[in-house]
Amino acid sequence: MISLRYHAVSIAAVFLALAVGVFLGASGLSDRLLSAVSAERDDLSTQVDKLTAERNELAAAQQSADEFAARVGPAAVRNLLPGKTVALVTTGADQADRDALAALVGQAGATVTGEVALTDAVADPARADQLRELTSQLLPSGAQLPAASDTGSLAGGLLGAVLVARGGQPQSTPDQAQAVLSGLAAAGFVRPGDTPKPANLVLVLTGGALSGIDAGDAAAVTARLAAELDRAGAGAVLAGRSGSASSTGPVGVARAGGSATAGLSTVDDVDTGSGRVAAVLALREQLDGRVGRYGSAESANDGASPAL
Repeated sequence: MISLRYHAVSIAAVFLALAVGVFLGASGLSDRLLSAVSAERDDLSTQVDKLTAERNELAAAQQSADEFAARVGPAAVRNLLPGKTVALVTTGADQADRDALAALVGQAGATVTGEVALTDAVADPARADQLRELTSQLLPSGAQLPAASDTGSLAGGLLGAVLVARGGQPQSTPDQAQAVLSGLAAAGFVRPGDTPKPANLVLVLTGGALSGIDAGDAAAVTARLAAELDRAGAGAVLAGRSGSASSTGPVGVARAGGSATAGLSTVDDVDTGSGRVAAVLALREQLDGRVGRYGSAESANDGASPAL
């Protein structure tokens, strides 16, 4: 009996020792884990602080660059477009970009003849057939639509016939131009407004990357429309905000369009001061029969802007 009690006490002592050992070991392991987690937290916090500082420095540098471009922009573009005329075509454009560019065009010596503001309906696949039929119905006598069947090319061909002067001469009468734009406005494809006079050059102004299931197709409509306006007269520039050079942005689609859009100059950062100056310089470039891709995106193969 004493022997059994002795064994029982011994077994209990062993289990107690094991429990104490496990507890002490777990406590040591927990301390090491907490120490490692704390060190990793401190390291991540340091990295976050570093990245935040770098972001703030970049933002400050961008602001300084924009302020500099805003100050020197008028001098940089002065008399680049003396006596020329420019028509604005906007689609998803920011009003601040539009106003700043219109002012720069004026400072370059050109006159903005007016604006045609496209609505989202132009790129809506559900209304593509309606727009195709309307382009044929509204086309002024003597004008021709491109052989392509996509809505961007057809709409661009129709607008080119009324917005662009070819060889210095209008391609349609004022009444024809008004009929075209009134018909498009009545169908909801453009916003109502005054009819611009025919211009030498066209500036197509858009926003950034588009979103949604049909984003790529919608961006292609704008890119092809701009390309047709480019072919209609002395040239056109397609300018968008940061993000517009992506695969779902009009500038990005235009740059990937091959020969169909090869004659169109593009700018991908018109939301910056330097990008706005680049857009006006690109208009001059078009007038001289040259073309380029400008901005801050990787696909801006010709740098930040055309050379003065």
